[in-house]
Amino acid sequence: MTEQASGAHHPQPRARTSGGPQQPAVEHVTGAQSLIRSLEEVGADTVFGIPGGAILPAYDPMMDSSKVRHVLVRHEQGAGHAATGYAQATGRVGVCMATSGPGATNLVTPIADAHMDSVPLVAITGQVASKAIGTDAFQEADICGITMPITKHNFLVTDPAEIPRTIAEAFHIAATGRPGPVLVDIAKDALQAQTTFAWPPHTELPGYRPVTKPHAKQIREAARLIVESKRPVLYVGGGVMKAGATTELKVLAELTGAPVTTTLMALGSFPDSHPQHVGMPGMHGSVTAVTALQKSDLLITLGARFDDRVTGKLDSFAPYAKVVHADIDPAEIGKNRAADVPIVGDAREVIADLIVAVQAEHDAGHRGDYGAWWKDLNRWRETYPLGYDLPDDGSLSPQQVIQRIGELAPADTVYAAGVGQHQMWAAHFIDYEKPSTWLNSGGAGTMGYAVPAAMGAKAGQPDRTVWAIDGDGCFQMTNQELVTCALNNIPIKVAIINNGALGMVRQWQTLFYNQRYSNTVLHSGPESNGLVTAGKASGGTRVPDFVKLSEAMGCVAMRCEDPAELDAVIAKANAINDRPVVIDFIVHEDAQVWPMVAAGTSNDEVMAARGVRPDFGDNEDD
Repeated sequence: MTEQASGAHHPQPRARTSGGPQQPAVEHVTGAQSLIRSLEEVGADTVFGIPGGAILPAYDPMMDSSKVRHVLVRHEQGAGHAATGYAQATGRVGVCMATSGPGATNLVTPIADAHMDSVPLVAITGQVASKAIGTDAFQEADICGITMPITKHNFLVTDPAEIPRTIAEAFHIAATGRPGPVLVDIAKDALQAQTTFAWPPHTELPGYRPVTKPHAKQIREAARLIVESKRPVLYVGGGVMKAGATTELKVLAELTGAPVTTTLMALGSFPDSHPQHVGMPGMHGSVTAVTALQKSDLLITLGARFDDRVTGKLDSFAPYAKVVHADIDPAEIGKNRAADVPIVGDAREVIADLIVAVQAEHDAGHRGDYGAWWKDLNRWRETYPLGYDLPDDGSLSPQQVIQRIGELAPADTVYAAGVGQHQMWAAHFIDYEKPSTWLNSGGAGTMGYAVPAAMGAKAGQPDRTVWAIDGDGCFQMTNQELVTCALNNIPIKVAIINNGALGMVRQWQTLFYNQRYSNTVLHSGPESNGLVTAGKASGGTRVPDFVKLSEAMGCVAMRCEDPAELDAVIAKANAINDRPVVIDFIVHEDAQVWPMVAAGTSNDEVMAARGVRPDFGDNEDD
């Protein structure tokens, strides 16, 4: 077996051994049987995939297995996003499977998506027979080489005896340290050959030693800065969610009394309703959250990576702040913003140690005074709350639709969003009180994510309601997975926020391209192609008819255009739990996402509404 290891930004594997003094029983099996047995042993209960020539040997023993459920998807991209949704909703490793060549390359987008958002994923691909590798054989693609920049690690297996060890290592790497995708490419002849199976295997991961325990001196220094600061902010990223550190985060926040801002990937890690929560930061973050970071004198950054959508123009971001930066991945610390106190470690252990250290400072009589800070924060919250205007023509407001879905949904509902305006509205107008209730493509911004991710979440959490909040553009990329849902008893609910356009791109054309709507209109009619000027899109014919399309795929489908019918339609969808439900919400096309920081500009230039810059008054510390 040869291994392809990716990532200068990832630690190398480390050695570890497993198994007790007793030798495990040895079975004589095929490589394919060894693969399925290995998946059972690592606890994989669901695999999303499509068979094809090179991976076909692995599908035969699935008929004999009662432990691994295979969900036959309609496109490999759907398999990858479903595995991601499964992982994000359950906290377990998601698994997808595809054949060689185009099957494997169709997994590239979800693998890249999982890599950007640190999702534990194992992608298993078939490869042409080992002697044919490198000959441009039918359906051959160097998927290890292709995915090297977007996997945490990857393997090419040509020896069937290596299958158990490789699967064990793949799941360990995917789930530990900074989680991420791992690809296992297995040659067809390795799947067909006779071999032996024994569990647990001896694993060899030299050099892979994720640091989980933070350095005590750095923790003490961070605690000192917290109690000495006047305007601290807890800047919380998705790493807190990945580490299962949400309980500890709440304790730390309440102990310090500092405001908390949660990034797009961290929504739900701290209750939206908590008085210390000031909202989501970033390009479309709340005015209070964006401004709190800009005016802060100390950022306590936990599991966040200072990405460009949060920082805006980097050299003007949080100009008065010292930075405490804690992350499991040492490559993230100092990558975009220099850290005054760098802390490498698992977020749960970091926060637990910070609690002890801050309490020690309090016991010594050192306590932060944030009274003036909270006076400013509360004034901004009252002056610039999130909100929206209802359309003058009486049509549906997309924000209202999404808000009512959140208000009428059962407790513990999981929401999966596509990418664009509806994603931002779902982030703003649904309250997230618990972790793992908000799934989205944050780093990659992948259109078509919502439906398959919701499918994966529902497969992993069958007793919870799962809503996909999707746009009409996103929906047309992966809606075929509704067939998968209908045939596999995965009754998700889908809200199509149908404005007849690629909404976020259209918003940029409105603001920055003089309302020249080039190729963003999705309906038919005189405005559907080429360059168009401003105008209401409702005059064209909506193609496809999403109600007919969804019904053809085995779903219950409805259309809603009247605000007076909104609650009744949502309630009807919530009451149907034996089939997927799709609602086509025809909404006003001119609604825009606010607040907004234009790309490439400073967060100081945040606009609360179109052209409206907040007035924060003078800050004597500025």
